[in-house]
Amino acid sequence: MKTISCIAIDDEPMALLVIEQFCRRKGGMELTTYSEPHVGLEEIRRRKPDLVFLDIQMNSISGLEIANSLPRECCFIFTTAHAQYALDGFNLDAVDFLHKPFAYDRFEVAVEKAIRRLDIRPATVPDCLVVKQEYSNVSIALEDILYIEALGNYTKIFRESGGYVLSHTNLKTIQAMLPVNSFLRIHRSYVISVKKVERFTKNYIQLEKTSILLPIGECYASQVNQVLTNTKGFL
Repeated sequence: MKTISCIAIDDEPMALLVIEQFCRRKGGMELTTYSEPHVGLEEIRRRKPDLVFLDIQMNSISGLEIANSLPRECCFIFTTAHAQYALDGFNLDAVDFLHKPFAYDRFEVAVEKAIRRLDIRPATVPDCLVVKQEYSNVSIALEDILYIEALGNYTKIFRESGGYVLSHTNLKTIQAMLPVNSFLRIHRSYVISVKKVERFTKNYIQLEKTSILLPIGECYASQVNQVLTNTKGFL
């Protein structure tokens, strides 16, 4: 994936520091920060970055005014402590609205949305999932993933080859990183590999070469039935 060029505008230096740290943790993001909104806006017009992080309530100018002045092709994410501006933000076609103070996992979800809108992922389907486990990155082959289980803000990624990887990344974020046609959310706590399904009923799924039975959530049942019937040829 190509490097995402980013600009962050906020008149609070600590807020810019948080975004800078999160961009570094995410990787593949080239960030420049501005605490003076007018200077930041001029740089956006000059450089035309892929993505802008934009505070709303600033001393010299509102982030809403800046958003109205951005180049048409520029994606932007609002970062603000004032939740009452959320509707204004979405009316301006913001990618997302991060309510301060926001955690890294929520930041990552917003960036993934921007990546999808920018359509800058590689054309080829990725063959592995890279997640953080403790203080290191772990690469897991997609073919080796049986299913993924949510544990609060953590996930357990179970491997066909045995064992699991425990990652401090929530299930929603993990799912956004996976090919949509190969993995399926079946429950608020489970995402499964479609290829690894042995059989299913309206209540549960059994995975190949295992005795594991995973529950199907009531609100997911219709989609699960449709996807598995069309993909696996189940009757």
